[in-house]
Order: sequence, then C-alpha cells, then structure tokens
Amino acid sequence: MGHVLWARALARKLLEEPLPRRWAHTQGVAEQAETLAEVLGENADLVVASAWLHDIGYSPALAATGFHPLDGARYLRRVKQADERLCALVAHHSGAVVEAEERGLAAELTGEFGFPRPDLLEALTYSDMTTGPDGTHLPVEQRLAEILTRYEPGHIVYRSITRSSPELVKAVRAVEDRLNTVG
Repeated sequence: MGHVLWARALARKLLEEPLPRRWAHTQGVAEQAETLAEVLGENADLVVASAWLHDIGYSPALAATGFHPLDGARYLRRVKQADERLCALVAHHSGAVVEAEERGLAAELTGEFGFPRPDLLEALTYSDMTTGPDGTHLPVEQRLAEILTRYEPGHIVYRSITRSSPELVKAVRAVEDRLNTVG
C-alpha cells in the first residue's frame, strides 16, 4: 500500500492542477486497477501504483521528448529512484512500443526499459483502455474510438492506436477472462 499512496500523491502533484482532465482519467484508471486485486494477488499494489503514474509524463514539468511513457518512466527512475518494475510498466503501457516506433524512439524505450511481466502489463493496459478521458469506465472499443476522434488520420497517435488496437483489445480480453475465472 505504501507504493500506492506515494504514487497517488505524486500523480496528484504533477497532474491535478496543470492537467485536470488527465488527472480525472488517471483517477479512473487507478480505480479500475484496484478492481483487479483478486487476479493480481501480491502484485496488486505494483499495478495500482503504475495506474496512478502511467500518464505523469504528460505533466509540463516532465515532458522532454513529447512521448509521455518514456518521459514519465525516465523521471521515475532518475528523480524518484522508483522500483524498476514500476518504471517498466509506465514505459510500456498501452501499446507504447508501437507509438515509440512511430516516433523513432523504439530503441530508446526498449533499450532503457525492459519489458514488464505480460500479465501485469495487460492489467495496466486493461485499466487504461477501459477508462475514458473523464475517468468513466467504458468498453475498450469505445475507448479506442474515442481516442481516434481526437486525432487526424495522419497523426502519430492515430496511426499508433490503429496499429496497436488488436493487441490492446487482446490485453483487455485476457484480463476480462481472468476476472471471469475468479468471479
């Protein structure tokens, strides 16, 4: 629980005032992650902490490359000396490798941050991809469609989401299957 309280306080500090809508989304993502405690077991705190921190790279105080997973993970590692597993989850969340390829940052992302455990990354992706920008929970297909409405077809994010959608949906379905097994 210590990681979660620290992560929530840090995310609030970095997002609440400068990016209130991003803060609302982050709160919803963390809420979703909390619902996965039964399937995550001893890793629940790690995933919930990563949910709080997954978008801190959007903070104007941290943005360096303009690629929020990398900026957030670098900050966590360099400034906060955070757990490497936490940094890896933030770095690789929600199809980040695909967007890193689109941005020409794939070698940096994968060279600096190892891949997290697949089940933990799926849990964070599930939490993010089933939460809208205002923090409401919604189906993954609706979330992906919502993201695409915010960008022109040639935009990096549009291209990245289009390319990574099958894997994002697959991750969400894997978590839903795990939830149905324990429920």
